[in-house]
Amino acid sequence: MKNENVLRCSILDPTGNITAIVESPVEIARQPSVAAAIMRRCPEVEQVGFLRMLPEDGSAQAELRMAGGEFCGNASMSAAMLLQAGKGRKDGETALRLRVSGASAPVDLLLRPEEDDACLAEIRMPPALGIRETAFTFGEVRGVLPLIGMEGISHLVVEPESVFYTLLQDRPAAEEAVRRFCADLGAYGLGLLFLEGKGSERSMTPLVYVPGSGTCFWENSCASGSAAVGMLLASRVGKREVFVLREPGGTLRVESDPAGRETLLCGRVRLTQRLEIPEEEL
Repeated sequence: MKNENVLRCSILDPTGNITAIVESPVEIARQPSVAAAIMRRCPEVEQVGFLRMLPEDGSAQAELRMAGGEFCGNASMSAAMLLQAGKGRKDGETALRLRVSGASAPVDLLLRPEEDDACLAEIRMPPALGIRETAFTFGEVRGVLPLIGMEGISHLVVEPESVFYTLLQDRPAAEEAVRRFCADLGAYGLGLLFLEGKGSERSMTPLVYVPGSGTCFWENSCASGSAAVGMLLASRVGKREVFVLREPGGTLRVESDPAGRETLLCGRVRLTQRLEIPEEEL
């Protein structure tokens, strides 16, 4: 018999972007405080999602809601891995469909098991709502950045030639800037993506702020940010293209068309820990 006085969650590692997925029911109003308690207990966790199973006759197997109500690709891949494990699949491919906060339509995922409690996950990302150049001001600095709007989150790409690229060397200022830019845009969440390199292989350092959960992290990887970069770069070359992004926690592969309508992202997810946290600790 399950103990209803504990909160059951799993810790997963999707390309270093350590994610907690809560499998016990938690009211939406309590989710930000529960997420904060989990992150205090497990300081390596960068984000928390809440997973709810759906009726088998529906269009999706489960629903994932992030603590801040944003969309998160890495958490989606993590939740899908837990669903795959629940099905007892040890080989072959598993196709899954999830409803995810911040996305109006369900997202499709394909998982292929690997050794060491890991899998390769491919997710079809929500389409871009728009790709445009937007002016921002921070202090006495004014410049233009590419803005990739997505359902549930938006991203700004900061390249070496940008006047804002020096923020990479002043992290407190960068964190202040991402909060201010997010407020200016009225976004669910905002990423500042510091991008280096040329061609199909590049390096990216992501900073992501989510007002709903109050979190601001220099993430080890960012799936939605990687998708946004793929959308932007494909729009620049004017054709469908594959890009490999080296991030602090590892590598993500993204394939996008120029309009950002169809974007596939692939990464590796590993289950690291299962926890039962007494309710009195939350």
